[in-house]
Amino acid sequence: MSVIRLLEPRLANQIAAGEVVERPSSVVKEAVENSLDAGATRIDIDVEAGGTRLLRIRDNGAGISEADLALSLARHATSKIDSIEDLEAVASLGFRGEALASIASVSRLLLTSNTDQSSAQGHQALCEGREMAVSVRPAPHPRGTTLEVRDLFYNTPARRKFLRTEKTEFGHIHEVIKRQALSRPDVTYTLHHNGKQTLQLGAAGNESERNRRIATICGKDFAEHTVTIEREAGSLKLWGWVAAPTFSRSQADLQYFFVNGRVIRDKLVSHAIRQAYRDVLFHGRHPAFVLFLELDPAGVDVNVHPTKHEVRFRDSRGVHDFLFGTLSRALADVRPGQSQSPATAEMVESVAQQSTMGLSPGGLPASFAGQTGASVSSAGGDRGQFGTVGSGYASPMLQRARNAPQPEFSDPSAEIPPLGFAVAQLHGVYILAENQHGMVLVDMHAAHERITYERLKQAREGAGITRQPLLVPITLAVSNREAAIAAEQAEELASLGVLVEAAGEEAVVCRELPAPLKDADAEVLVRDVLSDLLEFGTSDRIASSLDELLSTMACHGSVRANRRLTLPEMNALLRDMEETERSGQCNHGRPTWVQLGMADLDKLFLRGR
Repeated sequence: MSVIRLLEPRLANQIAAGEVVERPSSVVKEAVENSLDAGATRIDIDVEAGGTRLLRIRDNGAGISEADLALSLARHATSKIDSIEDLEAVASLGFRGEALASIASVSRLLLTSNTDQSSAQGHQALCEGREMAVSVRPAPHPRGTTLEVRDLFYNTPARRKFLRTEKTEFGHIHEVIKRQALSRPDVTYTLHHNGKQTLQLGAAGNESERNRRIATICGKDFAEHTVTIEREAGSLKLWGWVAAPTFSRSQADLQYFFVNGRVIRDKLVSHAIRQAYRDVLFHGRHPAFVLFLELDPAGVDVNVHPTKHEVRFRDSRGVHDFLFGTLSRALADVRPGQSQSPATAEMVESVAQQSTMGLSPGGLPASFAGQTGASVSSAGGDRGQFGTVGSGYASPMLQRARNAPQPEFSDPSAEIPPLGFAVAQLHGVYILAENQHGMVLVDMHAAHERITYERLKQAREGAGITRQPLLVPITLAVSNREAAIAAEQAEELASLGVLVEAAGEEAVVCRELPAPLKDADAEVLVRDVLSDLLEFGTSDRIASSLDELLSTMACHGSVRANRRLTLPEMNALLRDMEETERSGQCNHGRPTWVQLGMADLDKLFLRGR
């Protein structure tokens, strides 16, 4: 018969260390968070052998008093919360009081601190022995705290064996510092590895310096292709930078999301962002962003995962819709001809010309808005449910464009539109245009496809989603939770064009589908929608399927390659691109146009060299 016994302190802490201390970067993360909670404005990190031999984190924060030094290394000892009310509204980065005790159980730990600004006399705590006894002795130290961790996992060889190479482990540490530096730009960070400085970031005292830190950490290319976001709605505030779809990554390695200053990786947040980029990002590519969400600490639970990388929102549906709506609107508002916002321009001082995609919201010049009545339209005649797609690129508006006088660059008083004026057509595929920055190349099929697609979506939104009764209703065997969510969200499903009724505790009946999707696999569609509702409280499956249908219609109805367009027709297409949301990408995420500035052209021909 098994005997229940109380675990000895060291073993209990080592078990906790298995959750908290995954690798050397975990130690750095916990230590830096403690420094930030202590009000530090400077943090210095020294690393040897990728963190396995030495980790030293020094700060100039409030420090720890002599009386609290020994207690700080005890398990579940913290100064950050005191009651259940504090736990329900955590405003600090750390709060469990497990980190130092867990680290001490798998390393040789030395903690030195001083709380007196006027004196350099501090105290040092050494944790050693099987019982993890803490001895405190005087030691010189300026105001602040130094945490020294040597020989990580020396007493747990199984954990040490799973560590990667020195280079890999240091890479993880470097990434941790980058995240904290993005979260707290007002703090100075220095990082040394094996005696060599690898990172130094001065404190950002103003917005300009903060923007330069973003460019330094995320790269110049990111800064050149970002859209600045700032929006508040109730208790929610979202601000930061998102990359235009033209700047995407093969991996999700440039994605930083912070909730009240805490870096997180949350499924709900990821889903909302993916949904916002759904029809503007090329397949298999990942968006890049640095975003900060601020809300009432009581509205988010940070105590759901040992690493504190996951959170749970009280109003998950509201947060999801807020993120999706804000990002979707920001990406839609980016159009040709928009210039960099002042904040973004400061991020890249060397940018002397307009980037491929504009960087800040704005409208077309008033002088241009009424310059021509030309418009691209592929809808000839009455629109049906989603509009009727024609095969050509001709319309009554286009006929007026043919008869309208075409401005010329030779006229200095003429207003030059963002995409300029067409000069020629290349091989029946590309439009060559000239604007004030240089040369513009446009994929005419991709551009017309996006224009047609956006118009079809507008028509669908105006007419609503019509439902088509199924000839034979489909009965689906589902789980109890899925059946319950189907009953609870019956109105939500009906607004999506799906009529689902409960047929028992573990069965539902689908009677109607959106008319355009009447030939779709109803069972797969309903199951996917119910799964999304369970996971995120909302679903974009129906909208995504409808958009795919409209995308196909737009693709087949757009101007084809090798069709010769006149100059008025090409200019009409350019004008519609300037007025259409998301016109920088086709429906499949491919770019529709590129800008070659005079500087780029001069490089090709070595002018000025």
